[in-house]
Amino acid sequence: MEQPGPTDGGEDVPNGAGGRAPPAPVEVVVEEEAGEDEEEPPRPATAKQEEAKAGLGAEGSRPFTMRELLGEIKEDNEAADGSGGGALGSALPEGNGTGSADVEGSSSSQESTQQFQSHHDVAMDLINSVTGVDEEGRSRQRILSFAGKRYVNAIERNPDDPDAYYNWALVLQESADNADPSSGSSKDALLEEACKKYAEATLLCPTLYDAYYNWAIAIADRAKMRGRTKEAEDLWKQAILNYEKAVQLNWNSPQALNNWGLGLQELSAIVPAREKQTIIKTAISKFRVAIQLQFDFHRAIYNLGTVLYGLAEDTMRSGRPDASPNELYSQSAIYVAAAHSLKPNYSVYRSALRLVRSMLPLPYLKVGYLTAPAVDNAIAPHKNWERSQFVLNHEGLLQSDASDQPPSQSRKPFWIAVADIVSVSASADLTLPPGAGLCIDTVQGPRFLVADSWDALDGWLDALCLVYTIFARGKSDVLAGIVTG
Repeated sequence: MEQPGPTDGGEDVPNGAGGRAPPAPVEVVVEEEAGEDEEEPPRPATAKQEEAKAGLGAEGSRPFTMRELLGEIKEDNEAADGSGGGALGSALPEGNGTGSADVEGSSSSQESTQQFQSHHDVAMDLINSVTGVDEEGRSRQRILSFAGKRYVNAIERNPDDPDAYYNWALVLQESADNADPSSGSSKDALLEEACKKYAEATLLCPTLYDAYYNWAIAIADRAKMRGRTKEAEDLWKQAILNYEKAVQLNWNSPQALNNWGLGLQELSAIVPAREKQTIIKTAISKFRVAIQLQFDFHRAIYNLGTVLYGLAEDTMRSGRPDASPNELYSQSAIYVAAAHSLKPNYSVYRSALRLVRSMLPLPYLKVGYLTAPAVDNAIAPHKNWERSQFVLNHEGLLQSDASDQPPSQSRKPFWIAVADIVSVSASADLTLPPGAGLCIDTVQGPRFLVADSWDALDGWLDALCLVYTIFARGKSDVLAGIVTG
């Protein structure tokens, strides 16, 4: 199913209504659009590179590391051109990277040199075909050409240096990003060459996380150029395998998990219908884990909203009795609202929110049922726990139907203020009634609840953590504006 971006119109969609295109997902790409309220002090280059992995762009996936590298060497470009020197070498020194050794004085066989020279000729011809449309583009092309020659020379001196292959692949990938858009074959050829270099790097160093991550991005870019064909399906599957490998090497990478989920989402639009639901559910799990690793990761939050929206559309069309389209629409709206709250100046989120806001249980963010003990007795006997309706907004979690009782018999409602929350987690406490336990630790002590199902528990955990994250980032007023209008 094609997923164009949301319209800019202000009309809302009634609960359960189809016919509107879901919000377009966003991928972790090169550089983040700086918010007016976010000003960070300068950081070391390695931190900048890691941050660049989490960047957001609206024009598709592009490699992040080479762009950072180019930014660092621009100031030294003239000196590098004059001396053939070490601007790039200082960014990633030859012979001193992962799995490599300093071989400045060693010699390679003539056959090996000729082999790499042949690869060099192909790659450099491709790089030199990149055309810059302005002075900055032409300057970048010169840097790329210089970088390509630098790394091929490093490989000629030491064919077993994975860093040289990795950096050469980044040069090719960046060249593809700067290629003339009308020259699709040139871009694809550059990406194909980059993939070959990543394969060499990972063969020499199987634990090179960044190589698998950027290799997957390059494959995904090639897949996007092929639409919804069998060739594209095969490429998406390759990209997914590389994201999986990257996550195996670095499980604490929400960026790789986010892109893995996007790859699965793209694949689900190509495979036969009988395979689609399984792939979509796997994509949801990847986005959810990415969020759990970094609860202010607004791209993954937004992408989870888009995939749930698509699932709601499919569920409505298929009429499956095992899922509620309205519930899926509501879940989708929660994540879109959270992403907008964290990044209110980003137009994509603002447009998507106009599409889904009416799907929220306004004036609340979430409404559902939980089983709770009497407020004044957290370890009450199981028979005294009651299932009742709870509502969550920007201020906290409230047991909403306690007030329906006569005033003389009314008990104090179960209420947790967002500002009082310390942590939120699933709970296996044996004193809880059977079911999906939830512990909300507060400054006054832990509060326990039981959700109706494990799926419902996931929704409550995410919603509570997102509301607290929005509060901690000082954006509660944005969320308040969404739910109260």
